[in-house]
Amino acid sequence: MANNVNGHAAKEGNGRGRGRRPADEVRADVLRTAGDLLLTEGIADLTFERVAKASGVSKTTLYKWWPSKGALALDGYFHAVRETLDFPDTGDVRADLLTQLRAFAHVMIHTPGGRVLAELIGESQTDQDLATAYRKLYSSHRRRLAAERLHRAQELGQIRTDIDVQVLVDQLWGAVYHRLLIPDEPVTDAFIVALVNNLLDGVRPK
Repeated sequence: MANNVNGHAAKEGNGRGRGRRPADEVRADVLRTAGDLLLTEGIADLTFERVAKASGVSKTTLYKWWPSKGALALDGYFHAVRETLDFPDTGDVRADLLTQLRAFAHVMIHTPGGRVLAELIGESQTDQDLATAYRKLYSSHRRRLAAERLHRAQELGQIRTDIDVQVLVDQLWGAVYHRLLIPDEPVTDAFIVALVNNLLDGVRPK
């Protein structure tokens, strides 16, 4: 990050009596503010003006760090859901898949997060910068966490070692995304349980 940006950002927040702040702290305030707005109100009401006022950071600094509303929304969204969507590792891959998919479905269905993510995916179809940022910041990170957990399950003998875990990721989360983006059928808990059971138990007659 350019030194002039860091220097400017370090001065942000003086109006709130906090004095000079490190750029990382300023950035964290912005991401927390943007994430809170997204998950309570959605992307439509997210503006640089609102985020700047709520976080005590100038719009000039925001535009230096995030060139567009989409870029700020994506970064704020990732910050807001990162801990919620962390992948557990209890040693029981079935339980961990259910926990993670349920947490993901909750954010997608019961908060504005689902609508926000759908809108970001839609905008990324025509915004190459946003598409690149989406893959780098969000989707690649999510895929890596899931793949690491599934590789661990392979090491424990819970999944066959010849299975391509990236395909498993697509089968599980891709099915949820499909129902979210093309809502012919709802994402229910029964659906999530069936996804995991079908995958781990197989669909051939016993």
